[in-house]
Amino acid sequence: MAEPEADAPRGPRRPTPQKAGGRSAPERAARPTRLPEEVASELAKAPATRAAKDLPRRMGDAIRAYDRDRYEDARRLLRRLAEAVPAAPAVRELYGLTLYRMGRWRDAIRELEAFHSLSNSYDQHPVLADCYRALGENDRVGELWDELRRASPGAAVVAEGRLVAAGAMADGGDLPGAIRLLERAPAASKRDPLRQVRTWYALADLYERAGDIPRARDLFRRVLDHDPELFDTAERLAALG
Repeated sequence: MAEPEADAPRGPRRPTPQKAGGRSAPERAARPTRLPEEVASELAKAPATRAAKDLPRRMGDAIRAYDRDRYEDARRLLRRLAEAVPAAPAVRELYGLTLYRMGRWRDAIRELEAFHSLSNSYDQHPVLADCYRALGENDRVGELWDELRRASPGAAVVAEGRLVAAGAMADGGDLPGAIRLLERAPAASKRDPLRQVRTWYALADLYERAGDIPRARDLFRRVLDHDPELFDTAERLAALG
């Protein structure tokens, strides 16, 4: 987000790097050189020039660079692609995610806002909100959370947005409100256990900050039971005594 995500969107205290959910190929690790049809179609709308024929290859190179954490390489490629095809949502999305990973919050906001305007997709709203959170603009985080909640694009995306919104509330001193927001989160499906675990971790952090050590311990133990090496849970639980 990010992040952050640049880790993934942050909760009250960001656990560990993870990629935010994405609508399509750019955010999913796209290893084949052949682009998804929707992305190729967007690039085909570029003005007919000799350089336009090279856009799919350059987009493929950018996706591979992003997937391999070579964000500076991805940024250089995507900047040129965004200049050549400014109305391509896939380009603006991946460019925004790359800038987010680099901690360039305002630049990432510009690209992710453009992605939303072009696609009407809410899939990167958690990352967008996390950028605003990193800048301390928590009112905007709340607005984006309201938009995301109303749009309800999918359980995983809404869950990420909820973590960012709770984190921003906690940043602003509203620990009870942040706790209530995460306590009301619906249980994740068994197919996505990490989503539930991330909520436990975020809630444990909030309970610790609020002085409710028994609840914090209980949730940190749940995270630890899921995966002893996940996040910094073992260290935090040990610190609680």
